[in-house]
Amino acid sequence: MGEQRQRYSEKFKKETVKFAQEQRQKKTMTDIADELQIPLSSLHEWMKNYSEFENEPVVTEDRVKELEQQLEAKDKKLTESEEELATLKKAAHFFSRQKQ
Repeated sequence: MGEQRQRYSEKFKKETVKFAQEQRQKKTMTDIADELQIPLSSLHEWMKNYSEFENEPVVTEDRVKELEQQLEAKDKKLTESEEELATLKKAAHFFSRQKQ
């Protein structure tokens, strides 16, 4: 006779997807499925159907460092631009006083 197919509740599926989303940065989907003792194909199907973050970005430590570097570079450029603007304002004020 065939094996009895395991049935999972909606609550279990949703909690599993939430857990998988939290763990995806640390573990592979295969590891998560093994840990929860569920078929990998079921986990993928549940992720597709129950994912709260459809376009969830994949965030890695390298990506975070890259974004931090970009932010630092933009902050530096902004500071330089603000200093240039302040200098130009002073120059404009100086030259406008000389004409009078």
